[in-house]
Amino acid sequence: MDIFLYIIIFIIGTLFGSFFTLAVYRLPLKQDITHKRSYCPNCNHKLSFFDMIPILSYIFLGGKCRYCRQKIRPRYLILEVLSGIVFVLFAMSIKLSIYTTNISTIIYFVFGLIYIATLFIIAGIDKENHKIEKGVLLFGYIMQTLYIIYLYIVEKDPNVYRYVIYLIIVLILVLVNTFYLRKKVKSSYPLDILLLCIMFLMFTYEAISILTIYFTLLVIAISLIIKKLINIIRKNVDTKEEKPVPIGYYLCITNIICLILANYYIFF
Repeated sequence: MDIFLYIIIFIIGTLFGSFFTLAVYRLPLKQDITHKRSYCPNCNHKLSFFDMIPILSYIFLGGKCRYCRQKIRPRYLILEVLSGIVFVLFAMSIKLSIYTTNISTIIYFVFGLIYIATLFIIAGIDKENHKIEKGVLLFGYIMQTLYIIYLYIVEKDPNVYRYVIYLIIVLILVLVNTFYLRKKVKSSYPLDILLLCIMFLMFTYEAISILTIYFTLLVIAISLIIKKLINIIRKNVDTKEEKPVPIGYYLCITNIICLILANYYIFF
Protein backbone atom coordinates (compact mmCIF):
# COMPACT_ATOMS: atom_id res chain seq x y z
CA MET A 1 0.00 0.00 0.00
CA ASP A 2 2.92 2.35 0.62
CA ILE A 3 3.63 2.44 -3.13
CA PHE A 4 0.26 4.12 -3.69
CA LEU A 5 1.07 6.61 -0.93
CA TYR A 6 4.32 7.54 -2.66
CA ILE A 7 2.58 7.84 -6.03
CA ILE A 8 0.14 10.32 -4.47
CA ILE A 9 3.04 12.23 -2.90
CA PHE A 10 4.80 12.35 -6.28
CA ILE A 11 1.66 13.77 -7.93
CA ILE A 12 1.37 16.37 -5.16
CA GLY A 13 5.03 17.23 -5.73
CA THR A 14 4.46 17.80 -9.45
CA LEU A 15 1.51 20.06 -8.65
CA PHE A 16 3.75 22.06 -6.34
CA GLY A 17 6.39 22.13 -9.07
CA SER A 18 3.89 23.68 -11.46
CA PHE A 19 3.08 26.28 -8.81
CA PHE A 20 6.80 26.97 -8.27
CA THR A 21 7.26 27.97 -11.91
CA LEU A 22 4.29 30.32 -11.64
CA ALA A 23 5.56 31.88 -8.40
CA VAL A 24 9.11 32.29 -9.68
CA TYR A 25 7.82 34.13 -12.75
CA ARG A 26 5.17 36.30 -11.09
CA LEU A 27 6.55 37.29 -7.69
CA PRO A 28 9.41 39.46 -9.05
CA LEU A 29 6.81 41.18 -11.27
CA LYS A 30 4.56 41.80 -8.22
CA GLN A 31 1.74 39.79 -9.80
CA ASP A 32 -0.90 37.79 -7.92
CA ILE A 33 -0.06 34.10 -7.56
CA THR A 34 -3.26 32.78 -6.01
CA HIS A 35 -6.29 34.26 -7.75
CA LYS A 36 -5.12 35.24 -11.23
CA ARG A 37 -5.45 32.41 -13.74
CA SER A 38 -2.35 31.03 -15.42
CA TYR A 39 -1.58 32.41 -18.87
CA CYS A 40 0.98 32.05 -21.64
CA PRO A 41 3.69 34.70 -21.09
CA ASN A 42 4.09 35.00 -24.87
CA CYS A 43 0.49 35.42 -26.14
CA ASN A 44 -1.19 36.13 -22.74
CA HIS A 45 -3.92 33.57 -23.51
CA LYS A 46 -5.48 32.14 -20.35
CA LEU A 47 -4.71 28.45 -19.98
CA SER A 48 -7.37 25.80 -19.60
CA PHE A 49 -7.34 22.92 -17.12
CA PHE A 50 -5.89 20.54 -19.74
CA ASP A 51 -3.04 22.97 -20.42
CA MET A 52 -1.88 22.86 -16.81
CA ILE A 53 -1.69 19.13 -15.96
CA PRO A 54 1.85 18.69 -14.63
CA ILE A 55 4.21 16.74 -16.93
CA LEU A 56 1.40 15.34 -19.11
CA SER A 57 0.38 18.70 -20.63
CA TYR A 58 3.97 19.45 -21.60
CA ILE A 59 4.38 16.03 -23.24
CA PHE A 60 1.05 16.00 -25.10
CA LEU A 61 1.48 19.58 -26.33
CA GLY A 62 4.96 18.81 -27.59
CA GLY A 63 6.51 21.45 -25.35
CA LYS A 64 4.60 24.25 -27.08
CA CYS A 65 1.76 26.61 -26.20
CA ARG A 66 -1.56 25.31 -27.55
CA TYR A 67 -2.55 28.79 -28.74
CA CYS A 68 0.53 30.57 -30.13
CA ARG A 69 2.77 27.49 -30.64
CA GLN A 70 5.62 29.22 -28.82
CA LYS A 71 8.09 26.71 -27.37
CA ILE A 72 7.83 26.25 -23.60
CA ARG A 73 11.14 26.19 -21.77
CA PRO A 74 12.08 22.62 -20.69
CA ARG A 75 12.79 23.90 -17.18
CA TYR A 76 9.04 23.78 -16.44
CA LEU A 77 8.95 20.05 -17.10
CA ILE A 78 12.24 19.48 -15.28
CA LEU A 79 11.08 21.39 -12.19
CA GLU A 80 7.79 19.48 -12.03
CA VAL A 81 9.57 16.13 -12.24
CA LEU A 82 12.25 17.14 -9.73
CA SER A 83 9.64 18.46 -7.30
CA GLY A 84 7.80 15.15 -7.40
CA ILE A 85 11.03 13.22 -6.86
CA VAL A 86 12.17 15.46 -3.97
CA PHE A 87 8.79 15.13 -2.23
CA VAL A 88 8.99 11.34 -2.49
CA LEU A 89 12.60 11.25 -1.29
CA PHE A 90 11.69 13.40 1.69
CA ALA A 91 8.78 11.07 2.56
CA MET A 92 11.04 8.04 2.23
CA SER A 93 13.76 9.71 4.32
CA ILE A 94 11.45 9.84 7.36
CA LYS A 95 10.06 6.34 6.70
CA LEU A 96 6.55 7.66 6.03
CA SER A 97 4.21 4.66 5.97
CA ILE A 98 0.48 4.05 6.07
CA TYR A 99 0.98 1.33 8.67
CA THR A 100 3.44 2.82 11.17
CA THR A 101 3.36 6.61 10.82
CA ASN A 102 2.19 8.61 13.85
CA ILE A 103 0.76 12.13 14.07
CA SER A 104 4.13 13.63 15.03
CA THR A 105 5.75 12.30 11.83
CA ILE A 106 2.84 13.54 9.73
CA ILE A 107 3.11 17.06 11.19
CA TYR A 108 6.86 17.08 10.55
CA PHE A 109 6.25 15.83 7.01
CA VAL A 110 3.72 18.59 6.25
CA PHE A 111 5.89 21.39 7.63
CA GLY A 112 8.90 19.83 5.93
CA LEU A 113 7.17 19.99 2.55
CA ILE A 114 6.21 23.62 3.18
CA TYR A 115 9.83 24.34 4.09
CA ILE A 116 11.12 22.64 0.94
CA ALA A 117 8.53 24.48 -1.19
CA THR A 118 9.70 27.79 0.29
CA LEU A 119 13.32 26.97 -0.58
CA PHE A 120 12.36 25.97 -4.13
CA ILE A 121 10.73 29.35 -4.76
CA ILE A 122 13.56 31.31 -3.13
CA ALA A 123 16.10 29.36 -5.20
CA GLY A 124 14.22 29.88 -8.47
CA ILE A 125 13.84 33.63 -8.01
CA ASP A 126 17.46 34.06 -6.93
CA LYS A 127 18.74 32.10 -9.92
CA GLU A 128 16.74 34.24 -12.34
CA ASN A 129 17.00 37.65 -10.65
CA HIS A 130 19.82 37.44 -8.06
CA LYS A 131 17.35 38.42 -5.39
CA ILE A 132 15.99 36.86 -2.21
CA GLU A 133 12.25 37.52 -2.29
CA LYS A 134 11.48 38.93 1.15
CA GLY A 135 7.81 37.95 1.00
CA VAL A 136 8.72 34.29 0.51
CA LEU A 137 11.33 34.50 3.26
CA LEU A 138 8.71 36.00 5.59
CA PHE A 139 6.29 33.19 4.71
CA GLY A 140 8.98 30.67 5.62
CA TYR A 141 9.49 32.28 9.01
CA ILE A 142 5.75 32.39 9.70
CA MET A 143 5.44 28.67 8.93
CA GLN A 144 8.41 27.87 11.14
CA THR A 145 6.94 29.92 13.97
CA LEU A 146 3.73 27.88 13.72
CA TYR A 147 5.81 24.71 13.86
CA ILE A 148 7.66 26.02 16.92
CA ILE A 149 4.33 26.70 18.64
CA TYR A 150 3.24 23.13 17.85
CA LEU A 151 6.50 21.72 19.25
CA TYR A 152 6.14 23.74 22.44
CA ILE A 153 2.44 23.04 23.09
CA VAL A 154 2.05 19.48 21.82
CA GLU A 155 5.51 17.90 21.73
CA LYS A 156 6.75 19.71 24.87
CA ASP A 157 10.09 20.24 23.14
CA PRO A 158 12.64 21.23 25.85
CA ASN A 159 14.87 22.91 23.25
CA VAL A 160 12.26 25.45 22.16
CA TYR A 161 14.42 28.25 23.61
CA ARG A 162 16.85 27.90 20.68
CA TYR A 163 14.06 28.83 18.26
CA VAL A 164 13.20 31.88 20.33
CA ILE A 165 16.84 33.01 20.28
CA TYR A 166 16.98 32.74 16.50
CA LEU A 167 13.69 34.64 16.11
CA ILE A 168 15.05 37.43 18.33
CA ILE A 169 18.19 37.61 16.17
CA VAL A 170 16.01 37.81 13.05
CA LEU A 171 13.95 40.60 14.57
CA ILE A 172 17.09 42.56 15.46
CA LEU A 173 18.51 42.14 11.94
CA VAL A 174 15.25 43.26 10.34
CA LEU A 175 15.11 46.35 12.57
CA VAL A 176 18.75 47.21 11.83
CA ASN A 177 18.10 46.85 8.12
CA THR A 178 14.91 48.93 8.27
CA PHE A 179 16.26 51.86 10.27
CA TYR A 180 19.96 51.88 9.40
CA LEU A 181 21.36 49.63 6.65
CA ARG A 182 18.71 50.52 4.07
CA LYS A 183 20.00 54.11 4.11
CA LYS A 184 23.68 53.13 4.05
CA VAL A 185 24.02 50.25 1.59
CA LYS A 186 22.78 49.79 -1.96
CA SER A 187 21.86 46.11 -1.69
CA SER A 188 20.39 44.06 1.14
CA TYR A 189 21.41 40.79 -0.55
CA PRO A 190 24.10 39.85 2.04
CA LEU A 191 21.64 40.42 4.89
CA ASP A 192 18.97 38.39 3.08
CA ILE A 193 21.46 35.54 2.72
CA LEU A 194 22.12 35.73 6.47
CA LEU A 195 18.38 35.61 7.21
CA LEU A 196 18.09 32.60 4.89
CA CYS A 197 20.87 30.82 6.79
CA ILE A 198 19.11 31.50 10.10
CA MET A 199 16.00 29.88 8.64
CA PHE A 200 18.16 26.83 7.90
CA LEU A 201 19.31 26.80 11.53
CA MET A 202 15.75 26.87 12.81
CA PHE A 203 14.45 23.95 10.76
CA THR A 204 17.50 21.79 10.01
CA TYR A 205 19.56 22.53 13.13
CA GLU A 206 23.19 23.60 13.38
CA ALA A 207 25.02 20.56 12.01
CA ILE A 208 23.03 20.37 8.77
CA SER A 209 23.21 24.15 8.32
CA ILE A 210 27.00 24.11 8.68
CA LEU A 211 27.24 21.27 6.15
CA THR A 212 24.96 23.25 3.84
CA ILE A 213 27.24 26.29 3.94
CA TYR A 214 30.38 24.15 3.53
CA PHE A 215 29.11 22.23 0.51
CA THR A 216 27.61 25.37 -1.02
CA LEU A 217 30.99 27.12 -0.92
CA LEU A 218 32.58 23.98 -2.38
CA VAL A 219 30.06 23.74 -5.22
CA ILE A 220 30.35 27.45 -6.05
CA ALA A 221 34.15 27.21 -6.09
CA ILE A 222 34.09 24.15 -8.36
CA SER A 223 31.54 25.71 -10.73
CA LEU A 224 33.60 28.92 -11.01
CA ILE A 225 36.78 26.92 -11.72
CA ILE A 226 35.02 24.84 -14.38
CA LYS A 227 33.57 27.97 -15.98
CA LYS A 228 37.02 29.58 -16.00
CA LEU A 229 38.59 26.51 -17.61
CA ILE A 230 35.88 26.39 -20.29
CA ASN A 231 36.49 30.04 -21.12
CA ILE A 232 40.23 29.38 -21.39
CA ILE A 233 39.70 26.37 -23.65
CA ARG A 234 37.30 28.28 -25.87
CA LYS A 235 39.56 31.32 -25.71
CA ASN A 236 36.58 33.40 -24.66
CA VAL A 237 37.65 37.02 -24.37
CA ASP A 238 34.18 38.45 -23.85
CA THR A 239 34.54 41.51 -21.65
CA LYS A 240 30.88 41.69 -20.65
CA GLU A 241 30.23 41.86 -16.94
CA GLU A 242 29.51 38.39 -15.59
CA LYS A 243 26.31 37.72 -13.71
CA PRO A 244 26.75 37.61 -9.92
CA VAL A 245 26.73 34.18 -8.29
CA PRO A 246 23.22 33.28 -7.02
CA ILE A 247 24.38 32.25 -3.55
CA GLY A 248 20.82 31.81 -2.27
CA TYR A 249 20.07 29.37 -5.09
CA TYR A 250 23.04 27.16 -4.22
CA LEU A 251 22.28 27.38 -0.49
CA CYS A 252 18.65 26.31 -0.89
CA ILE A 253 19.36 23.35 -3.18
CA THR A 254 22.24 22.16 -0.99
CA ASN A 255 20.14 22.50 2.18
CA ILE A 256 17.35 20.37 0.71
CA ILE A 257 19.85 17.65 -0.21
CA CYS A 258 21.54 17.77 3.20
CA LEU A 259 18.17 17.64 4.98
CA ILE A 260 17.05 14.53 3.10
CA LEU A 261 20.39 12.76 3.58
CA ALA A 262 20.41 13.63 7.29
CA ASN A 263 16.88 12.25 7.68
CA TYR A 264 18.00 8.96 6.13
CA TYR A 265 20.82 8.81 8.67
CA ILE A 266 18.53 9.70 11.63
CA PHE A 267 15.45 7.62 10.80
CA PHE A 268 17.27 4.57 9.48
